[in-house]
Amino acid sequence: MTKNLKPLGLLLIFIGLMSSPLLAQSPAVDASKAPLFKLSLIIGGSIITIAVVAGAFCQAKAISSACEGISRNPGGAPHIRFILIFGLVLIETLVIYALLITIIVLMVQWGKYV
Repeated sequence: MTKNLKPLGLLLIFIGLMSSPLLAQSPAVDASKAPLFKLSLIIGGSIITIAVVAGAFCQAKAISSACEGISRNPGGAPHIRFILIFGLVLIETLVIYALLITIIVLMVQWGKYV
């Protein structure tokens, strides 16, 4: 039972930390633009969270498959290793692009566009 409660507790703490910017009072944001600002925080946080989770899962799966492939065919290890590193670079690039999109979403100056 406690084995299942620990991840749930960590998830609740993580959600609490991620929602803390929504609870902060920002004097630079006009009251009429506050819902749009809050929505941008939610979208930015969601984009980077989903990208990081998907990237971590894909990297773990790629490393696991490469280790399995090398153990089955040790002669093909250099080729498998090259393809693994190339794939990991592409996966990490996806996460970096998601971070860039998140920074753009969070740093838009809403006063100029709304």
